[in-house]
Amino acid sequence: MKKVLVVDDDQKVLTLLKPELKKHTDIEAYFAHSYTEAMNLVIEHQGKFHAALLDIHLPDAKGEEIVELATFYNIPSVILTDITDEKIQDSLVKKDVINIISKDDLSSIVCAVTDISRTLKNYDTTILIVDDSELYRKILKDSLKKIKLEVAEACDGIEALEILENNKNISLVLTDYEMPNMDGLELTFRLRKKYKKDQLGIIAISVVEEQNIISKFLKIGANDFINKRFTHNEIVTRINANLELLDLFGQIKDMANKDFLTGAYNRRYFFDTGDYIYKKSKRNKSSLAVAMIDIDKFKNINDTYGHDTGDIAIQEAKKILDKNLRDSDLMARFGGEEFCVLLEDITFENVRLLFEKIRTKFQNNIIRTSKYTITYTVSIGVYFGSSDSLEDMIRLSDEALYIAKESGRNRVEIKS
Repeated sequence: MKKVLVVDDDQKVLTLLKPELKKHTDIEAYFAHSYTEAMNLVIEHQGKFHAALLDIHLPDAKGEEIVELATFYNIPSVILTDITDEKIQDSLVKKDVINIISKDDLSSIVCAVTDISRTLKNYDTTILIVDDSELYRKILKDSLKKIKLEVAEACDGIEALEILENNKNISLVLTDYEMPNMDGLELTFRLRKKYKKDQLGIIAISVVEEQNIISKFLKIGANDFINKRFTHNEIVTRINANLELLDLFGQIKDMANKDFLTGAYNRRYFFDTGDYIYKKSKRNKSSLAVAMIDIDKFKNINDTYGHDTGDIAIQEAKKILDKNLRDSDLMARFGGEEFCVLLEDITFENVRLLFEKIRTKFQNNIIRTSKYTITYTVSIGVYFGSSDSLEDMIRLSDEALYIAKESGRNRVEIKS
């Protein structure tokens, strides 16, 4: 959750704002109706707000005082106002302002909250600027920093490729066209050979206006093209729109690859990714471990406490596995109350220690719902080694799971 300061004394606006803010589960909103209330909140939270949504017409402050307060504490702000004076708007843009939105109707409220939500996501987003002009890199960087994006810089295409090779967290590349060593077209062409549009966004930026150059960029895979005579609002709007599109791609991927109830990967993703891991281990002649984890007497949980509680038990299983597995371990829900884990770069002894630890975590875990307090155990079957296929390793771990169940449950059984 990220903290957002909302300052407005208009009750009609607040009535529209509050339900919109609640739709965004990453927002924790704090409300003030005056400059004094806002200042008290900022002091109470030591200025640690991630963003602010501000009206500049307040009963105890005139003009830009509330914006200056947010700027002093480095809080990026969206301004909701009915002021149309261009001089005042230009003055606001020079401060730490993301966007200025006119108070018109519900659509303006939605736009303001969307800008805030995007800014909160930007804290964890990195963009690479590629331009041989230090001046243009600074202009772009200043605009992007206002919306809280992390920024990396390269002076040409070659340096950009090196940075991307060493930094997997870059979401979007802003590249100039005319550069020494490797121009923007060549860079875009090379990047699209390696990264799909849903993996990395590319925006070309240039003073060139020839339609054939713009068309070339778009044909070889650029997501967008911006003329270098851009305004701050234009660059922010276009970049945020492209980042939102990348987020949408990510959501669609999650819907295809993840289980709705728990957020764990599904069987299809497990086999697609697991097959790659299996083939890599075969080339390296290294061992893998496959574990099947099954909740003991799960039918009793459903029959005794109801399916809603059964769902909570399954969700809790995923949480326990997340906390105890490594980031590199592949874990998926195989259906019902059963999870499968694929581990590489691990010894037999560490496999034994890990799954005994996980079994104990389940045994000692207590789930409290509004109606019930429940506990349950799991049985775990593991195959360690290198079999003929990933499917065969899963079969062998299933056999080990069967032995664990037949031997009294709440056990770890390992085959090798």
